Amino acid sequence: MKIGLIREWKQPADKRVALTPSQGQQFKLNYPEVELVVEESPDRTYTKQDYTAVGIEVVSDMTDCDILIGIKEVPIDKLIPNKTYLFFSHTIKAQAYNRDLLQAILRKNISLIDYEPLTWKEGGRILGFGKWAGVVGAYNAFLTWGKKTGKFNLPAAYEVNDYEESIQLLAGLELGKARVVFTGNGRVAEGIREVLEGMKIRECSPQEFISQPSRGAHFTQLTSWDLYHRKDGGKWNQDHFYAHHDAYCCEFDNFLPYTDILINGMYWEEDLPALFTKSDTKSENFSIKVIADITCDVEGSVPITMEATDIYNPTFGWSKTEQKQVEPYGKDTIDVMAVTNLPTEMPKNSSTEFGRLFLEHIAPLLVSGDKDDILKRARITENGQLTEQFSYLTDFVS
Repeated sequence: MKIGLIREWKQPADKRVALTPSQGQQFKLNYPEVELVVEESPDRTYTKQDYTAVGIEVVSDMTDCDILIGIKEVPIDKLIPNKTYLFFSHTIKAQAYNRDLLQAILRKNISLIDYEPLTWKEGGRILGFGKWAGVVGAYNAFLTWGKKTGKFNLPAAYEVNDYEESIQLLAGLELGKARVVFTGNGRVAEGIREVLEGMKIRECSPQEFISQPSRGAHFTQLTSWDLYHRKDGGKWNQDHFYAHHDAYCCEFDNFLPYTDILINGMYWEEDLPALFTKSDTKSENFSIKVIADITCDVEGSVPITMEATDIYNPTFGWSKTEQKQVEPYGKDTIDVMAVTNLPTEMPKNSSTEFGRLFLEHIAPLLVSGDKDDILKRARITENGQLTEQFSYLTDFVS
């Protein structure tokens, strides 16, 4: 068996990799019968020399590999027929912008294993970059706040490319009485919380946040339980909430007068109410000045997220008076950071964590067998057909 770590082709360049050089070295020790190679890349955060120094060959031709492992979607013209691929395809929700990609995968007889549905038997995702989206999103929230207020300047996260250094930079900031709300309770929220606690910002309960006067910078976390309440006044029940979104209303309006920075890491679906409306932003009670929308659902939970942005142009403004998207950092603007690929701003840290999980949980299944059907459940295509569990995409690809 020959496995190849492929180059990332999407632009702006994604610098992450599924296995770091040291993890690749460990892979070879664990599985000496498997050949591991790396495709040449001018963008990867680890250089050719980093891999060759630990005995991993770097090549330009991947056609003799059996399994090809990447991170983001592979361009159609780079797909090699009759191979097994692992990457985030962003097709399982019938995303229209990747319809052509899924059609090409079927046409080229590619077996595609998507990282997103790689789950344990009892549920719960095995791989992901959610925590690092939260970390970088929180960092970018304060970078944007510094530009908005003119009080400080931070280097871009991709220029720092180091978690410990970024926390040191944030911990040294003078935030005054900045009031921060972050939403969510998953891996993204875990990353946000880690940053805020590393900055030594005081935490308070949602009730304290809106009822007590500010005594310095402070934050609160809002989960679905805090944000959504049943219209009929019934008790909160998580299963009922996920099954009946239309039975709930959003009460984030209670926090609008008291929030300076919103870091949005919540899970959202189209049948859920948004956190606020566009017209709400015209109100004098709307105090939010900076939004880091990590979930980045365009016109979704944050209705003024008008577009996804990239790491080199991360922020746009929303004019409260004109009610439209404008240049950021004006007197009238709410400034929105909506970068879609945040983890690539800290590619070394995020790759290290992803690779650790891959090496521990996924590599053994690829080499020694998929006894719990973990790979099988995440296999979208095989033998030129959609697999049974993804047959619901038939109309989408027709």
